[in-house]
Amino acid sequence: MRPRVSVQDSALRHGNFSLRIDPVRSEDAGLYEAWVSYNMEVQRCHVELGVITVTLSPPSPVVESEPLLLSCNSSHRASLVETRWFHNGRLVPTSRPFCSLHGALSIPQPAMNDAGSWRCQLRYSDNEIISATYNLQILGFVGPANPVVYAAAGSAAD
Repeated sequence: MRPRVSVQDSALRHGNFSLRIDPVRSEDAGLYEAWVSYNMEVQRCHVELGVITVTLSPPSPVVESEPLLLSCNSSHRASLVETRWFHNGRLVPTSRPFCSLHGALSIPQPAMNDAGSWRCQLRYSDNEIISATYNLQILGFVGPANPVVYAAAGSAAD
Protein backbone atom coordinates (compact mmCIF):
# COMPACT_ATOMS: atom_id res chain seq x y z
CA MET A 1 0.00 0.00 0.00
CA ARG A 2 2.99 2.30 -0.08
CA PRO A 3 3.18 5.29 -0.48
CA ARG A 4 -0.47 5.72 0.62
CA VAL A 5 0.09 4.60 4.24
CA SER A 6 1.92 6.28 7.08
CA VAL A 7 2.41 6.03 10.82
CA GLN A 8 3.16 9.13 12.88
CA ASP A 9 6.46 8.23 14.57
CA SER A 10 6.16 11.12 17.04
CA ALA A 11 2.75 9.82 18.20
CA LEU A 12 4.15 6.34 18.96
CA ARG A 13 5.86 7.65 22.12
CA HIS A 14 2.44 8.68 23.43
CA GLY A 15 0.83 5.30 22.71
CA ASN A 16 -0.82 6.30 19.44
CA PHE A 17 0.00 3.72 16.79
CA SER A 18 -2.59 4.83 14.24
CA LEU A 19 -2.24 3.93 10.59
CA ARG A 20 -3.17 6.60 8.06
CA ILE A 21 -4.33 5.63 4.56
CA ASP A 22 -4.57 8.45 2.03
CA PRO A 23 -6.30 8.10 -0.34
CA VAL A 24 -8.51 5.16 0.66
CA ARG A 25 -9.45 2.78 -2.18
CA SER A 26 -12.29 0.27 -2.41
CA GLU A 27 -9.85 -2.62 -2.15
CA ASP A 28 -8.60 -1.29 1.23
CA ALA A 29 -11.82 -2.48 2.92
CA GLY A 30 -11.35 -5.29 5.42
CA LEU A 31 -9.93 -6.23 8.80
CA TYR A 32 -6.69 -4.63 10.01
CA GLU A 33 -4.62 -5.92 12.90
CA ALA A 34 -1.93 -4.02 14.80
CA TRP A 35 0.70 -5.50 17.11
CA VAL A 36 2.79 -3.24 19.30
CA SER A 37 5.56 -4.60 21.48
CA TYR A 38 6.84 -2.46 24.37
CA ASN A 39 8.72 -3.51 27.54
CA MET A 40 8.10 -7.22 26.94
CA GLU A 41 4.37 -6.58 26.57
CA VAL A 42 2.45 -7.03 23.33
CA GLN A 43 -0.68 -5.02 22.62
CA ARG A 44 -3.01 -6.02 19.79
CA CYS A 45 -6.02 -4.38 18.25
CA HIS A 46 -8.35 -5.14 15.38
CA VAL A 47 -10.09 -2.50 13.29
CA GLU A 48 -12.44 -3.10 10.40
CA LEU A 49 -12.30 -0.54 7.63
CA GLY A 50 -15.49 -0.11 5.66
CA VAL A 51 -15.36 1.79 2.38
CA ILE A 52 -18.13 3.63 0.57
CA THR A 53 -17.72 4.91 -2.99
CA VAL A 54 -19.69 7.29 -5.14
CA THR A 55 -18.94 6.93 -8.85
CA LEU A 56 -20.07 8.85 -11.89
CA SER A 57 -20.90 7.31 -15.26
CA PRO A 58 -19.79 8.50 -17.70
CA PRO A 59 -16.74 9.88 -15.88
CA SER A 60 -16.20 13.64 -15.53
CA PRO A 61 -16.60 16.06 -17.14
CA VAL A 62 -20.38 15.92 -17.39
CA VAL A 63 -21.86 17.93 -20.23
CA GLU A 64 -25.21 19.64 -19.75
CA SER A 65 -28.18 17.59 -21.11
CA GLU A 66 -26.14 14.36 -21.45
CA PRO A 67 -27.52 11.56 -19.19
CA LEU A 68 -25.53 10.56 -16.13
CA LEU A 69 -25.64 7.94 -13.41
CA LEU A 70 -24.37 8.46 -9.85
CA SER A 71 -23.75 5.13 -8.09
CA CYS A 72 -23.25 4.57 -4.38
CA ASN A 73 -21.70 1.33 -3.09
CA SER A 74 -20.42 0.19 0.28
CA SER A 75 -18.41 -2.73 1.61
CA HIS A 76 -21.00 -3.19 4.40
CA ARG A 77 -22.12 -6.82 4.58
CA ALA A 78 -25.78 -6.43 5.61
CA SER A 79 -28.63 -6.16 3.10
CA LEU A 80 -29.30 -2.73 1.63
CA VAL A 81 -32.75 -1.51 2.69
CA GLU A 82 -32.91 2.08 1.45
CA THR A 83 -30.95 4.61 -0.57
CA ARG A 84 -31.58 8.33 -0.19
CA TRP A 85 -29.95 11.11 -2.21
CA PHE A 86 -29.42 14.72 -1.14
CA HIS A 87 -28.48 17.62 -3.41
CA ASN A 88 -26.87 20.59 -1.66
CA GLY A 89 -28.32 19.32 1.63
CA ARG A 90 -31.91 18.80 0.40
CA LEU A 91 -33.55 15.39 0.02
CA VAL A 92 -34.06 14.54 -3.66
CA PRO A 93 -37.45 13.02 -4.49
CA THR A 94 -36.98 9.82 -6.49
CA SER A 95 -39.59 10.78 -9.04
CA ARG A 96 -39.08 12.61 -12.29
CA PRO A 97 -36.70 14.00 -13.35
CA PHE A 98 -34.60 11.68 -11.13
CA CYS A 99 -34.78 7.91 -10.85
CA SER A 100 -33.19 5.93 -7.99
CA LEU A 101 -32.55 2.19 -8.24
CA HIS A 102 -30.29 -0.10 -6.13
CA GLY A 103 -28.02 2.66 -4.83
CA ALA A 104 -27.83 4.54 -8.14
CA LEU A 105 -29.38 7.84 -9.20
CA SER A 106 -30.12 8.50 -12.85
CA ILE A 107 -30.31 12.08 -14.12
CA PRO A 108 -31.50 11.86 -17.76
CA GLN A 109 -30.94 15.53 -18.63
CA PRO A 110 -28.62 17.24 -16.15
CA ALA A 111 -28.76 21.01 -16.05
CA MET A 112 -26.34 23.55 -14.61
CA ASN A 113 -28.42 23.76 -11.40
CA ASP A 114 -27.74 20.02 -10.82
CA ALA A 115 -24.07 20.83 -10.16
CA GLY A 116 -22.92 20.84 -6.55
CA SER A 117 -22.79 18.48 -3.60
CA TRP A 118 -24.58 15.12 -3.97
CA ARG A 119 -24.74 12.86 -0.92
CA CYS A 120 -25.96 9.30 -0.92
CA GLN A 121 -27.21 7.76 2.30
CA LEU A 122 -27.39 3.96 2.53
CA ARG A 123 -29.46 2.24 5.23
CA TYR A 124 -28.90 -1.46 5.89
CA SER A 125 -30.95 -4.26 7.50
CA ASP A 126 -28.84 -3.96 10.69
CA ASN A 127 -29.87 -0.23 10.88
CA GLU A 128 -26.34 0.92 9.96
CA ILE A 129 -26.49 4.21 8.03
CA ILE A 130 -23.53 5.11 5.83
CA SER A 131 -23.15 8.16 3.60
CA ALA A 132 -20.70 9.71 1.17
CA THR A 133 -20.56 12.92 -0.87
CA TYR A 134 -19.67 13.62 -4.50
CA ASN A 135 -19.10 17.12 -5.88
CA LEU A 136 -20.69 17.13 -9.33
CA GLN A 137 -19.40 19.59 -11.91
CA ILE A 138 -21.32 20.17 -15.12
CA LEU A 139 -20.05 21.87 -18.27
CA GLY A 140 -22.63 24.12 -19.88
CA PHE A 141 -23.78 27.64 -20.37
CA VAL A 142 -25.13 29.88 -17.63
CA GLY A 143 -27.29 32.79 -18.67
CA PRO A 144 -30.31 33.57 -20.80
CA ALA A 145 -31.36 31.01 -23.41
CA ASN A 146 -30.90 33.46 -26.31
CA PRO A 147 -28.32 36.00 -25.19
CA VAL A 148 -27.63 39.09 -27.25
CA VAL A 149 -24.34 40.90 -26.64
CA TYR A 150 -23.70 44.37 -28.00
CA ALA A 151 -20.22 45.75 -28.37
CA ALA A 152 -18.92 48.96 -29.81
CA ALA A 153 -17.06 48.60 -33.11
CA GLY A 154 -13.36 48.44 -32.45
CA SER A 155 -13.75 47.18 -28.86
CA ALA A 156 -13.53 43.64 -27.43
CA ALA A 157 -16.57 41.48 -26.70
CA ASP A 158 -16.80 38.48 -24.36
